[in-house]
Amino acid sequence: MSTSSPLGKSTALIAYAPFVGFIIAFFINKDENHAFATWHIKNMFGLFLLFIVSLVVQSQIDVTVGDALWVLCCIVWMYSWAMAFYNQRKGIPFLSEKFQDWFTFLS
Repeated sequence: MSTSSPLGKSTALIAYAPFVGFIIAFFINKDENHAFATWHIKNMFGLFLLFIVSLVVQSQIDVTVGDALWVLCCIVWMYSWAMAFYNQRKGIPFLSEKFQDWFTFLS
């Protein structure tokens, strides 16, 4: 663990605020353009989409599967926030790296 915080750490932490955090962080980072914050903004946007999928599954397909997806999303969200707090670029295995490739419009 690094003793100095990367540029954009506070913006990265804001990205994980529920509901609109990644939108607020996106606009804060728009001028600053810190790579650390951008990575976590993209990660949270992907998590937000996964939350939406879990709610759709819960309401339209199967409540039990939707609940399990929702709980999994919450656990991964807390883990991702902790990784931002500890100055790491880690999130969901495999998916977080895909989020970085897919959501280039958030750069």
